[in-house]
Amino acid sequence: MKNFMAWIEKFILPVATKIGTEKHLIALRDAFITTLPATMAGSIAVLLNAFLRDFPSDFGWIRFVELMEPIITINGYVWAGTTAVMAVIFATTLGYNLAKAYDVDPLAGAIVSLAAFLMGLTQTATSTLELSEALPQDTINLIVEAGGTVIDGTQVTANAWGYFNFGAHMGGAGLFTAIFFGLISTLIYAKLMLKKITIKMPAAVPPAVAKAFAAIIPALVALYVIGIINYGFYQVTGQAVIDWISETIQTPLLHLSQGFGAVLIIVFLVHTLWFFGLHGTNILAPVLLSIYGTAMNDNMNAYQLGEAIPWNWTAASFDVFVWPGGAGVTLMLIVALLLFSRRADSKTVAKLALAPGVFNINEPVMFGLPIVLNPLYMIPYILAPMATATLSYAATLLGLVNPVVVNVIWVMPAGISGFLATGGDWRAVILTLMNLIVAFLIWAPFVMAANKVTPINHD
Repeated sequence: MKNFMAWIEKFILPVATKIGTEKHLIALRDAFITTLPATMAGSIAVLLNAFLRDFPSDFGWIRFVELMEPIITINGYVWAGTTAVMAVIFATTLGYNLAKAYDVDPLAGAIVSLAAFLMGLTQTATSTLELSEALPQDTINLIVEAGGTVIDGTQVTANAWGYFNFGAHMGGAGLFTAIFFGLISTLIYAKLMLKKITIKMPAAVPPAVAKAFAAIIPALVALYVIGIINYGFYQVTGQAVIDWISETIQTPLLHLSQGFGAVLIIVFLVHTLWFFGLHGTNILAPVLLSIYGTAMNDNMNAYQLGEAIPWNWTAASFDVFVWPGGAGVTLMLIVALLLFSRRADSKTVAKLALAPGVFNINEPVMFGLPIVLNPLYMIPYILAPMATATLSYAATLLGLVNPVVVNVIWVMPAGISGFLATGGDWRAVILTLMNLIVAFLIWAPFVMAANKVTPINHD
């Protein structure tokens, strides 16, 4: 154990510390966190429609659904302005947080990043109509002359300019492109601002006006660089950058993230970092939020539209199933301490940590017991969530529990969170209870073993 801990301290912790303090990754993490108000609003809208539209429809309560139609429509508006356009919102928050990290005007950074993302969207829409009867030849000729396509006289396809692809680009599918263009454009803007390549206004000019003029040249250069990238890429490949990123980078990464090995690696790294006092979920937030967060957004949008759920595992799957009660499933450690510990110091910490633990806040037990750098508790702290991840992953893939389709707030108590996150699947409550029991069985022997250990001196 000592050799293992020494190896981690020598090779893993320095890398993790650098990642945790790298300003670009911090900006990326904060950008996702900043979208939380919109994410939660969209999640609540999707969840309400599940109870007001989807479940009643399954039971044949059509009259109830008709009565709820105004609320259902309002929820649809909220969804359309939040999770449905999450890539647009994220592009804005990324520019803001990255510009803030470079100590330049963050509002201008947000505008530059948003504009850069919108520039990369395809601007044509294709519509296909299936006709019940074949069109006469003269009508077909008119459609073809106008740029349309007619197949067998019954299938008419036409392209129109001036339409963003709402479904394919503005939701989760556009997040990676928002990261790509947001980082490039905001970095160019920030670097030019720092080099003072700006329009300087007289001192008498109001500060707001001076800031706006100062951002003109950096923003102009940044956006023209993005424009050149979009133009050049399309000329070479015949494909928009956003479609290429989605097909060759984002989708393969999402498929890779769905593997059991990928899930276990994430769980192991999060808890190993936490054990050494580093905020594992924050350090790995760029992975958890960009990849698994994209899967979460795709699932919410598919659920709202009544489509097949594309992904089995999302960012919220970790929260509601893998570590209910806090990282390491420490809620069950608290229960085990209250039942089996004969140490006054441990029982006192457990009593104080119980209420926060119910709401997934486990810092009191992490640093008060402590778990951090406590060799006795390292094994159950890592093993318990890996066991719950295994059970939850298997249950989801086997169809025993619905995939997570709603992003619930992380302080939602265990059981309730799983029920809501799966769109009201009662089996999620049973899975959560099973996970808690398994975690308790893992924690209990180590709590009893701790009775024979001399209390740790905190001085």
